[in-house]
Amino acid sequence: MSTTTPEPVTTSIGLLILRVAAGAMMMVHGYAKLTGWDEMSTDFPDPIGVGHSTSLGLAIFGELVCSALLLPGLLTRFAAIPFSFTMIVAGFIVHGSDPWSRKELAMLYLVVGIVIAIVGPGRFSVDARIAPNLKWGKWLV
Repeated sequence: MSTTTPEPVTTSIGLLILRVAAGAMMMVHGYAKLTGWDEMSTDFPDPIGVGHSTSLGLAIFGELVCSALLLPGLLTRFAAIPFSFTMIVAGFIVHGSDPWSRKELAMLYLVVGIVIAIVGPGRFSVDARIAPNLKWGKWLV
């Protein structure tokens, strides 16, 4: 007998809207970095000391690839981790000494990423469809 109750449909609809909206909007930032690779790779901020190109690649992964995974809700909780980490670096390190207005967007995306990582993707996601068929599926939803 399960001690948990299924989440209401409205919660899953809210999570779907949150995932798709945040993912689509963040993808714009990641895509701009990808298409601007040649111009950005030599002087992109290197706040964690891994090199300019590697930092840019990690930012693209967090902003474009992980955001793309949020849209359908595929490996959602796992994708939310680098998504959030990218925003931690942007908000606290890259823009750490900037005024709040400059880092506010990164902080907002950070909160969204943390919520998605904690709550999960909801029932309207690929994860919800495949989780019952996987041994470790409980970690997806």
